[in-house]
Amino acid sequence: MNGKNPWVRSLLFALVVVSLSGAVFGQIAISISFGPPALPIYEQPPCPAEGYIWTPGYWAFDQDYDDYYWVPGTWVEAPEVGLLWTPGYWAWEDNRFFFHEGYWAPEVGFYGGISYGFGYFGEGYDGGRWDNGRFFYNRSVNNVNTTVIRNVYNTTVINNSTTINRVSYNGGNGGVNARPTQRDEAAQRVRHIPPAPIQREHVQAARTNQQLRASVNQGKPPVAATPKPAAFKDRAAVPAKEAGAPYRREPNRNAPARDNRPGQPGTSNNAAGNDRPGNVVHPRDLPPSPKPNAPNTGDPKRDQNYQQQQEKLQQRQNQDHQKLQQKQDREDQRLQQQKADAARQQQTEQRHQQQTQQMEQKHSQQQQKMEQKQQPPPDRRNQQKSPPGDQRPPQ
Repeated sequence: MNGKNPWVRSLLFALVVVSLSGAVFGQIAISISFGPPALPIYEQPPCPAEGYIWTPGYWAFDQDYDDYYWVPGTWVEAPEVGLLWTPGYWAWEDNRFFFHEGYWAPEVGFYGGISYGFGYFGEGYDGGRWDNGRFFYNRSVNNVNTTVIRNVYNTTVINNSTTINRVSYNGGNGGVNARPTQRDEAAQRVRHIPPAPIQREHVQAARTNQQLRASVNQGKPPVAATPKPAAFKDRAAVPAKEAGAPYRREPNRNAPARDNRPGQPGTSNNAAGNDRPGNVVHPRDLPPSPKPNAPNTGDPKRDQNYQQQQEKLQQRQNQDHQKLQQKQDREDQRLQQQKADAARQQQTEQRHQQQTQQMEQKHSQQQQKMEQKQQPPPDRRNQQKSPPGDQRPPQ
């Protein structure tokens, strides 16, 4: 069947959802034989408001393109008072790279010894602290406008963001040689909260931005940091000054074999070459619905009627996408306004994921029924008929 049919997209979506169910939070194994590029050199945008915590940028990996892409550093409002951000990091383990996802917790844990800068210099966090329900910013490592935010202090940090090591992964050939300390191990045992929905949206927006792929920007992303999540076009967003090291794309010796036939898993041949879904939770994370194939039954009037039916079906499905997205956006906004705890946020995100999956399954079934209905009628023109008047008796 043609690879542009929606049921292929739904199948891919289902596979992604299954894979995400065990990797929503924690250690994510990806079969990669080479580490991410060096961390680019960039400046930090000013903190937008009190209570926002800096989350450093990092290289994520897109298996569809066998390529790393840059997730810009950004300021994120802490989900709860007293929580700090432990950045995610790449580590070479069991002959492949694992990504350890970042999380919120009362203490900053181990993040691979990676020196991300701006207070994250390989161990702990020197960028600020909570005091009586308010977050105080260390101006020596953070860009804070004191006319907007007055709860600041100055503590000089020996290692600063202009002299840090640009290596972006732990272990392996050329990686940072660091192991968790007792303090790190203790922080690992406290309550963790996964990235907020707005952070996942930030990652997804980066993934779909072609200019953020390492093979395109050569390790120097045009958007290196943003004042708020997914605000890539904000005037306060900053580009990288330079790559952290000369970029050299390496072949992924661990990449799975790809079948380049249309519609096969492992290819990216959906409609108009759009990206396949990554962290699919909301309808907006899905690629646009493909244009239906033109029917060809041999009957022009029938084909025209079928074409109109297909277009109407696609229009209804697009409306379903929009309505569900609007509904989920309203729920996310309410959670943000109510300062919902992490457990409630995660439950909502899981429900949104199920809703999106159910909608895609329904659309797939609708498309299959439409295609079955539009199958050409049996062609009887080539069936042999006895010539008129030839009334030979059966042998």
